[in-house]
Amino acid sequence: MVTSFVILIIGFAALVWSADRFVYGAAALAKNMGIPTLIIGLTVVAMGSSAPEMMVSASAALANKTDTAVGNAIGSNITNILLVLGVTALLRPLSVSSMTLKREMPLVLIVSIGAWYVFSDNYFSFAEGIALILAFAVFIAGLVIISLRAKNQDDPFVSEACEDVPDNVSTRSAVLWLVVGMILLPISSHFLVGSAVDIAKYFGLSDLVIGLTIIAIGTSLPELAACIAGVLKNEDDLALGNIIGSNIFNLLAVLPLAGIINPSVIDPSAANRDALIMIAATIVLIAMSLNLKGARRINRIEGGFLLVAFIAYQGYIFSQIG
Repeated sequence: MVTSFVILIIGFAALVWSADRFVYGAAALAKNMGIPTLIIGLTVVAMGSSAPEMMVSASAALANKTDTAVGNAIGSNITNILLVLGVTALLRPLSVSSMTLKREMPLVLIVSIGAWYVFSDNYFSFAEGIALILAFAVFIAGLVIISLRAKNQDDPFVSEACEDVPDNVSTRSAVLWLVVGMILLPISSHFLVGSAVDIAKYFGLSDLVIGLTIIAIGTSLPELAACIAGVLKNEDDLALGNIIGSNIFNLLAVLPLAGIINPSVIDPSAANRDALIMIAATIVLIAMSLNLKGARRINRIEGGFLLVAFIAYQGYIFSQIG
């Protein structure tokens, strides 16, 4: 069991690092190929923090652990809002001013309800996975088109996302990091899922619970690091944007991999409990973030509330075991 925990920790570290290198190489290569910075920032870079979830879900589905893949996507969204945003707001209140974020927040809720509908019959089909992927393609295309037409590079979220696009990187270096990431991502995710399954069996955890807890928290570490770094640099919109973007990507790009790779019956708790909690957390996020009269701040009291809610949710899950 000690070996499984060591492999799990090393797997998480390797997964996060290789995802960062993959995105760095892909973004730099795209930049060198003449693709506009705005498009790279809103696609390749924005998807970067969800790369660990994508690889873990794919590995879990290939291992016939669809519940783990589903739990990873749902659990990551819950963790992003309750834990990541809660800790970040406790460090420093977050100001919300980006119109891009205000436009995307209702979309997060719509997508979350759509995901619940997919699970409501306790079966995740290939067709449902394809539908989610198509919705993701439409979302990305729409985001890029709206940003280009509005020429809203002055929007805090858009400008800060574009600043994360690497510059002055040689094509050789970009390709090298891209290849390194492509090799290490599947290897690290394979060992991570394998060790997580061993731990789950030892403690009597279901495939869904292991995805909702250990794996979801681990794959949300990039969002936590990005949010903390964002608020420390006074880039509040980028910090919140990481959470909103990641949650949309988790449901439209990460989740469908489970249905496409391994369509199967899923644990009823995914729809009856966890998807509903995800929707509730999203509603709370919107209520805390939006103010029709202008800028809004997510204060420390609200951050503390989110963190307590996360602890209560984890406690409730483990109280149902056995």
